[in-house]
Order: sequence, then C-alpha cells, then structure tokens
Amino acid sequence: MISVEDVCLRFDREVINGVTFQLKEGQILGIAGKSGAGKTSLLKIMAGLLDADSGVVLFDGKQVKGPSGKLVPGHPDIQLVDQQFHLDAFHTVEENIREMVLYLPIKQRDKLVDELIDLMELEDFRTKQSRFLSGGEQQRLALARALACEPKVILMDEPFAHIDARLRTKLINYFLELKNLRKMSLVLVSHDGAEMLGFADQIIHMKNGKIARKSNPESFYYRFASVEEARLFGAVNSVVIDGKRVYFRPDEYSLERIEGKQFVPVKFSHSLFTGPVYQNYFSSERKEKVVLYSFNKLQHVKGFTIVKKF
Repeated sequence: MISVEDVCLRFDREVINGVTFQLKEGQILGIAGKSGAGKTSLLKIMAGLLDADSGVVLFDGKQVKGPSGKLVPGHPDIQLVDQQFHLDAFHTVEENIREMVLYLPIKQRDKLVDELIDLMELEDFRTKQSRFLSGGEQQRLALARALACEPKVILMDEPFAHIDARLRTKLINYFLELKNLRKMSLVLVSHDGAEMLGFADQIIHMKNGKIARKSNPESFYYRFASVEEARLFGAVNSVVIDGKRVYFRPDEYSLERIEGKQFVPVKFSHSLFTGPVYQNYFSSERKEKVVLYSFNKLQHVKGFTIVKKF
C-alpha cells in the first residue's frame, strides 16, 4: 500500500537518513524511538505534508507529492493525527466532526457523527468549542475527525499521550476491528515502545534518523539487540553471573533451582500491586536491583533462576 524508499531529510542536521520500508494493507506498524529520532518528520513526509530532500513515498504505486508539488498539501486516503490536532478552534465538537463528512447523505452523516462522539466519549462536550477542550479531549476529537474521513491509512503521532488507560484500550480494540473489517492500515509513532507491543503487527526502531531494526513485538521485547532498545520496550534486569553481565525481562525467571543454570541469591525489598500482577523488588549480593513480575507477592523468595523465553 505505502512504500517508503530511501527517504532522506536534513534541516540544520540530518533528520532522516535512507529510510526504506513497506506498509501493507490492513497492517499496523509501530515506529518507536527516542525524541529526535526523526519519527514525526517521517510521518509528515508519508502524509504529503513535508518534502523529503531525496527518496520517494508511493501510495498504491503512485508518488505521494509534498507541498512543493501540490497546491493543497496532503493525500485524500491518508490522515495524519499529530500533536498539533489541527482543529477548528471556534467550531464545536460536533461541527468539527461533521465538516469532515459533508460528502455523505444527511442520515449517514448524522449516524457517523453520533458514533464517533460516542466512541471518543465526547457526548458531554458535543456543543463545546474545541478551543475550550482539554488536551486529552482535543486529542480524542482529532482522532474522531481522522476516522470520519474513512481513510485507507491513518498515521498517528503519540495518539494516546493524553488519554487514560481505559479509553486507550477501548480505542485500540476499535482500531483492531477496523483493521479486520475495512483493511485499514495504521502507523503508530511513540517514544514509548511498550505502548505498541500489544497493538502492532511489526515494529520499526528508529535511531538517529535511521532504521536500527525491524521485527515483531515479541522479538523486540525478548530478543532485544541492545540495552537501549530493551529499555525502550519495558523494564529489563541486569545482573552479573560468572563474570558476565546478563539481561532479562521481569517475567523470565523460575523460583526453582534448575540443573546447569546459575541460581541468583537475592534479598526482598518490597512489592508494588499494579492490578494484574505484583512488581517484586529485590537486591542481589552485588547490590544490583532486580524486579520480578508475579501473581502473588514474593516476600519469602531468597533467589531465582533466569529462564529466557526466546
């Protein structure tokens, strides 16, 4: 569907350097990386809102032109939801959504507007001008406007930054349904890789304007290529065993002694209850901090064995 081919961009420094990848129909792609990695600029180039210095973006085989090649920037089948929101400040919530669906017959228009207001839980703000909304409410309205266009691709830059966990889960499930029903493709950009682990089909790790790695979520979580990458996707432990430093996730352990594997003695510190699991904190004999996830408190645990999952 979208082909990004050797895209480069430079401002006062190199922002994007030779980025190439494919976005398939019905695919959810995550792009993770620290601030300044080039993620937001890449989305703008993909949406036709920013010119690349070199390289090309193709949508169904046709070039997506940037502002220098198009009078009105953008692509009709690609919607970008970024941190600017791009709302009509003096229009109400309902008007902001309705103006995106004027192409529909009135009954269908009203139905879609009502569905999106309900989905984004904006009913209490239906008649409120968008300039008076909170950051989270504006973000939800921006997502509703993008969905109203019924695009083939939605590009989302930190889309859940101002949205609580419950609504985030609701929206993720909705996007997964759209993926299955309408074959809509999604690109999710975030500096928090953990946010996309249960959402994306594939993940790209961008670093210093380049693609450092592309793989599936499980591989990024359990088979990380570096400590920096590991921390991008969640908590990781580090202990020295037989003079060698070993990294492992908080769920990669056994409380049993296993023949052929080193048993790591630890001293219990405290537990944090997070709802689904407890986060149990320990210190090793070398004073290394260790966290282990479990369904029960591990206050009586004196040691564990590292058991890698992949």
